[in-house]
Amino acid sequence: MRYLLIIASDPTLPSPEPGDPEFDAYMKGWTDYDEELTAAGAFVAGEALLPTETATTVRHKEGATHVIDGPFVELKEHLGGFYLIDVDTLDDAIEWVRKLPVGEGAVEVRPIMDLSAFM
Repeated sequence: MRYLLIIASDPTLPSPEPGDPEFDAYMKGWTDYDEELTAAGAFVAGEALLPTETATTVRHKEGATHVIDGPFVELKEHLGGFYLIDVDTLDDAIEWVRKLPVGEGAVEVRPIMDLSAFM
């Protein structure tokens, strides 16, 4: 079963930036996680997202498409990235979430719909 791990965090909390002394240690946690996930054969895809101020929102309403600069999808937390994993059960997915080096924040675990059943 494939699951999307959607990583969300409070944008007001500090996190180390490239060049900060803590940045290398922060990134090592993510690199170690990636290596463990890959070695277990569970990694499918994953990416970090740029800050919300770089977002573009596209809305469809009443037959029209509107393109708006900025993060206008209302969120209390900001999406920082995701992992797409392939594991046997939801419990297995949750165990991988427990290992994420996210610090404070939330991770939504969402099953991926198998569309092949509809084709």
